Amino acid sequence: MMIVTDKAAAKIRSLLEAERRDDGQGLRIGVTGGGCSGFQYVMELGAEKDGDNVFQNGEARVFIDPKSLLFVDGSVIDYNDGLTNAGFVIQNPKSTGTCGCGLSFSM
Repeated sequence: MMIVTDKAAAKIRSLLEAERRDDGQGLRIGVTGGGCSGFQYVMELGAEKDGDNVFQNGEARVFIDPKSLLFVDGSVIDYNDGLTNAGFVIQNPKSTGTCGCGLSFSM
């Protein structure tokens, strides 16, 4: 499961509207090996793929493939709109540490 906050949902909707994407699209989140701490998040706008887990807040949708869900299950995705470090933020209870820049994590 992944919880999509209201702020993250609003940002997903605004990004999709700005790019004039179809209604069925959303934010795709994946986990790959790499970064300073061993794993890193990959995010892009796109359509649902076969086998994806779909999490919603209103009309905003987040797609996560089954393998990546093993790493982020139980997480919360939020959006930080501050002057520094603006962007989507994943609060992952399975993470045991992050790198200094916050772009990668360890388990």
